[in-house]
Amino acid sequence: MTSTTTQQGPQESRIFPSPAAFAAQATVSGMDAYNALCAEAAADYEGFWGRLAKENLVWQKPFTKVLNEDNAPFYKWFEDGHLNVSYNCLDRNLQNGNADKTAIIFEADDGKSVHVTYKELHEKVCKFANGLKSRGIKKGDRVIIYMSMSVEGVAAMQACARIGATHSVVFGGFSAKSLQERIIDAGAVAVITADEQMRGGKQLPLKAIVDEALALGGCDTIKDVIVYKRTGGNINFVAGRDLWLHDLVDNQSAECEPEWVDAEHPLFILYTSGSTGTPKGVQHSSGGYLLWAALTMKWSFDIKPNDVYWCTADIGWVTGHSYIAYGPTAVGATQVVFEGIPTFPNAGRFWGTIAKHKVSIFYTAPTAIRSLIKASDLDASVHPKNYDLSSVRLLGTVGEPINPEAWMWYYTQVGREVCPIVDTFWQTETGGHMITPLPGATPMVPGSCTLPLPGIMAAIVDESGADVPNGQGGILVVKRPWPSMIRTIWNNPDRFKSSYFPEELGGKMYLAGDGAIRNKDTGYFTITGRIDDVLNVSGHRMGTMEIESALVANPLVAEAAVVGKPDETTGESICAFVVLKQARPTGDDAKKLALELRNWVAKEIGPIAKPKEIRFGDNLPKTRSGKIMRRLLRVLAKGETITQDVSTLENPAILEQLKEAS
Repeated sequence: MTSTTTQQGPQESRIFPSPAAFAAQATVSGMDAYNALCAEAAADYEGFWGRLAKENLVWQKPFTKVLNEDNAPFYKWFEDGHLNVSYNCLDRNLQNGNADKTAIIFEADDGKSVHVTYKELHEKVCKFANGLKSRGIKKGDRVIIYMSMSVEGVAAMQACARIGATHSVVFGGFSAKSLQERIIDAGAVAVITADEQMRGGKQLPLKAIVDEALALGGCDTIKDVIVYKRTGGNINFVAGRDLWLHDLVDNQSAECEPEWVDAEHPLFILYTSGSTGTPKGVQHSSGGYLLWAALTMKWSFDIKPNDVYWCTADIGWVTGHSYIAYGPTAVGATQVVFEGIPTFPNAGRFWGTIAKHKVSIFYTAPTAIRSLIKASDLDASVHPKNYDLSSVRLLGTVGEPINPEAWMWYYTQVGREVCPIVDTFWQTETGGHMITPLPGATPMVPGSCTLPLPGIMAAIVDESGADVPNGQGGILVVKRPWPSMIRTIWNNPDRFKSSYFPEELGGKMYLAGDGAIRNKDTGYFTITGRIDDVLNVSGHRMGTMEIESALVANPLVAEAAVVGKPDETTGESICAFVVLKQARPTGDDAKKLALELRNWVAKEIGPIAKPKEIRFGDNLPKTRSGKIMRRLLRVLAKGETITQDVSTLENPAILEQLKEAS
């Protein structure tokens, strides 16, 4: 385990205080209020979390024990309390006067929009839940959801939660093989999907990919494939296995008594890439997870009853779980659920949608911001200044660190210099925000996620677990458990311990897997990159081994090594070094084969995993013991000159071959 940085601290010196008008009405107003919450957590850690759990959630049976550390690192929170996540998100809103409030504004790919009230969403979820029960799906069963952005996607998740079934949402861009692997690992009994999805004016298959995944074999646990009719496109139907969603829910009751579960009951499994080829099934609880999703809606987003909130993520990622399906509904928010892409019908789509629905809180990825900066430079008509963005009062970023200049553009051009930006650092495994400015309190620094939220005991340590001084890079850890943290890796507790609580760090500190540094003066955190071989492309994490395995599965490829390189748009892009079973191609032949291999990876894993660059060599740079020297490949990928000692290489001449991309 090595630190990714030795720099002496971020050079960014611009500081932007929280706008006074915003701070005056904020949920956490001013640094004194922030510091008071931190002090409460430090003085009585369990009392702090117990108070928040009682104040923010409805419990059918109150908990008597806050934290159980007996079997660390398999921590348990509020374990003897009973609740239901769907009840907390929906029924509670019917009881507190929000029944007729808009829960979801669905903005379709073609620009048409539909408003769904909390009462209507509750009815949709109850009918869906009853339909699942009619198929014999019950508490503890696992259900795969392979859908695009839709009201039905959110309802599917909530319906599973209502009956105590554990859902696993698979991003609609993943391949049949990726889907098959997740079905097998979860032991799922059903797949919920759609005939097709709409993206950028195109109809893309979903049900056909499910069919392909099941045909690959090993998915014997699947009894039902439930299909939402989104486009009405032609699909194959398997009698006895496939059924339309509208037929399933048609005659169901609009009332469904929630299944009360203990707080530790697995709400969902979400697969994330690891540094080895096998995806990790991150398992989250019901009580602790929902508490943090709701609480961070209040703290990080300062959510108010009249806000129109929009998170542009997909429900296939954890951001879509915490900040679309569960967090906003748990606090009774009105939110936009968006099916499309930022550049269709043009690159002003985000800004036009904000103006159309009077969005007040906007949460998106730095990748999207960077691509829209580029688009508005090329075409002035899609610049944010051409749209009425006066409704926006808070901006947020998620998925990866945002570079300071993109932050400044977002702040000046979208936020008009009056909107705080919450640059949120967190992970699939953490369940919700960990380090982020509080919009009514924390002075902002472009490119820095600033300070941990109250109750999050984040620190930077060296390889032995000892704290490092501010200004010196190290490894980001969290020293105490917190309610929304990963509970285990599904079916793999040993991998959970070795991945997140390694013995080198004492076995009780959570290893985030990121390098970080704290500013000498402010103590602010800046994330410097992954310490393992996981790439972060547009906020999507993928293991290098996963991509290498896909490349080597091609009959033409003998060997492959994958590294990341900085990319202006996606943050990081994928560069693959490939050795073929035939002569190394050059010129147009190399370009043609590189395209073929990119498409192959897209089929094996998904389009997001396509290497941006492929370089062919007669071999890879290896030590005499046969180890691939990836650090040298990273230097080559960046186009830099190799200054390291290469005397240990078996074949130093190969480096010259690998300089050129195809």
